[in-house]
Amino acid sequence: MRNGLALLLCVHLVALGQAPCGAPTPADMEGPFYKAGAPARASLAEPGSKAGKLVLSGIVRSADCKVLSGVTLDFWHADADGSYDNSGYRYRGVVTTDAEGRYRLETNLPPPYMGRPRHLHVMLQRPGGKVLTTQLYFPGESRGADKALVVKIERRDGAQAASFDFVLL
Repeated sequence: MRNGLALLLCVHLVALGQAPCGAPTPADMEGPFYKAGAPARASLAEPGSKAGKLVLSGIVRSADCKVLSGVTLDFWHADADGSYDNSGYRYRGVVTTDAEGRYRLETNLPPPYMGRPRHLHVMLQRPGGKVLTTQLYFPGESRGADKALVVKIERRDGAQAASFDFVLL
């Protein structure tokens, strides 16, 4: 049903002469470690971490391809040992899209842990909109996760540079 709705939306947009931006970003499980109240910050990187640096960036758009400013992206992930900080806000933070719908987050590369592939959790909400909770995965490590949630990645300036564009309904 969900795929049929996405297809119908794409057909409708093409009929209006607009190019679709792709299917809406799929939801994925929140997991047990979400903690509300993370601070606004563009860097979650921890000095002295055993994990390499990761820079994630992208654009958030609506289904009709308009860039969305003011969208909050609440990120959280495990530390290099596979643990989540539930007493504080280590590896937790909120970024907001700019006027062109862009976001950027610096952090340390999360590990795979307890049979889970390497991943980042993210909860997005545009002003007055519904919340989308999902996860982002890494190429070659997604182990059955939705392929639409795999980031593009390259090595740049001593860090892993990942990109992912979100499409919100």
